[in-house]
Amino acid sequence: MHGALARHPESFVPKNDQPRQFLPLSIAVLTVSDTRTLADDKSGQLLVDRLTAAGHRLAARTLEKDDIYRIRAVVSAWIADPAVHAVITTGGTGLTGRDGTPEAVEPLYDKRIDGFGEMFRAVSVAEIGTSTLQSRCTAGVANGTFVFCLPGSTSACATGWDQLLAHQLDYRTRPCNFVELIPRLTEK
Repeated sequence: MHGALARHPESFVPKNDQPRQFLPLSIAVLTVSDTRTLADDKSGQLLVDRLTAAGHRLAARTLEKDDIYRIRAVVSAWIADPAVHAVITTGGTGLTGRDGTPEAVEPLYDKRIDGFGEMFRAVSVAEIGTSTLQSRCTAGVANGTFVFCLPGSTSACATGWDQLLAHQLDYRTRPCNFVELIPRLTEK
């Protein structure tokens, strides 16, 4: 894979007593929407802009309608690709009949990251109050790839990236971060 990010523990030994260098990840972005196109997708573009500004690489970007099988197919292809370290989706996490992103991706998880949705709602309460209860933001690990599902609003994507993902997808974050776990995600 990518040098220090190879999924083999012996090639990746973090040392807590030494300064860490940034390790860029390959991140795919999926927008789920019945009404947007890539041309007017502000939330997906915000995520692309934030992740590339941070030094990560955009592995892929696409938009799918609110259809759990189409969403699942796209995410499945990305988690099957060993070059993709993380997938971020935006949209489809609400409560309406068309919102199905959690139903699409959660069956793919090997492990849920329960704290992600909990933390997202905790930091969102300062911005939108109790309306944060309507978010079914979720995250997990699937085939050694992190999957994060954010709401579709641009402000929710900014909150998710700025408050959570920017830190946990940065190898320099102490005392721990998601990046240092990559080599061990598929251990048996």
